[in-house]
Amino acid sequence: MLDAVVQWLLHGSIPVGGGALSVREVVGNGFGLASALLGMRRLTWAWPVGLVGNALLFTVFVSGEISGTVAEPLWGQAGRQVFFALAGVYGWWRWSHARSGSDGGAIAPRWATGAERLQLLALAAVGYAVAHEVLVRIGSYSPATEAWILAGSLLATYGMARGWVEFWLVWIAVDAVGVTTLVQAGYYPTAGMYLFYGGFCVAGLVTWWRATRTVVEETTALEGAHA
Repeated sequence: MLDAVVQWLLHGSIPVGGGALSVREVVGNGFGLASALLGMRRLTWAWPVGLVGNALLFTVFVSGEISGTVAEPLWGQAGRQVFFALAGVYGWWRWSHARSGSDGGAIAPRWATGAERLQLLALAAVGYAVAHEVLVRIGSYSPATEAWILAGSLLATYGMARGWVEFWLVWIAVDAVGVTTLVQAGYYPTAGMYLFYGGFCVAGLVTWWRATRTVVEETTALEGAHA
């Protein structure tokens, strides 16, 4: 029974209309969505759940097996899952040791400082340049767009680990590019997930923004009580 489930997960497909969807791609994106939902609530479980999705999606992108056929591998997307996993381990560790929010969240969110925003911009420029050069050399599907998807995704994950509200804005920018690239490459479930993520990121941005206002109000009240 267990072997049959594993084989279905690794090689199965889900009939949809006149085609089929890779089970690994659908399930992997399902774990990604669950991770995003947990992240919006600032729960530490977001990180290990996300790691499972990273592992599944890595096998999808590196093999190119989608919709019951073999497409061109997306090395940028595959590499993105590896870096996601590394950033996920860091995020898991940081949230496990961070100052918890008063609402039960694993971390108290805040806006990045001016210096931290400059750091993000510098990392974005360097990350894009390096990713683009590597993707060109290995013959990736679309180096110009995949480089931003890779670099932007890493920045967003790092920002999430640090508890910076800006990471939602970075995700929105990544999703805007990712939808078009994935549709052109034939990865329709992931493209649909990116599109959904775009709207979800707006909701996440509002949620974390409100949480920062709560933190400021509580800090102000605490300082007033000790004045």
